[in-house]
Amino acid sequence: MAALLLSAATAAAQNYIVVDSEKIFKSIDAYNTAIAELDELAKQYQQQVDSKFAAVELLYNNYMNQKASLSASARQVREETILAQEQEAQQFQEGLFGADGTLMKKRLELIQPIQTKVFAAIEAYARQAGADLVIDKANNPTLLYSSSAVERTQQIIDALK
Repeated sequence: MAALLLSAATAAAQNYIVVDSEKIFKSIDAYNTAIAELDELAKQYQQQVDSKFAAVELLYNNYMNQKASLSASARQVREETILAQEQEAQQFQEGLFGADGTLMKKRLELIQPIQTKVFAAIEAYARQAGADLVIDKANNPTLLYSSSAVERTQQIIDALK
């Protein structure tokens, strides 16, 4: 009886497939194009952010050089101006790079349709193969071993073409 339970558990444990979603995504030209576009946008946005923070730094350095010769009220006005511009630069940065920022919205616009297609292909393949579980080994440090017998990345790539 114990042997029957053990063999049933072993059979159930083998009802899975392993895929490498990173490899699948990188095999799709539209994904690579989208990533390149997002990287270029991020670079442009970072230059804009750097420019805003450089302007704040210049204001601050000028203020520090002139601080001794300014009246108390002039110092307060300059300090408030510097703080306001620094806050504006931080808000600008958050508006571009934050969780709800321009870059994230563009990422969703470009990548989400590709993700939907890939995940649908993985699900369709898993159903056709009779798998109950799909394990993604991409960037997963806890996956210590994967047999090529359960590896199905290439089949998913082929199904997407």
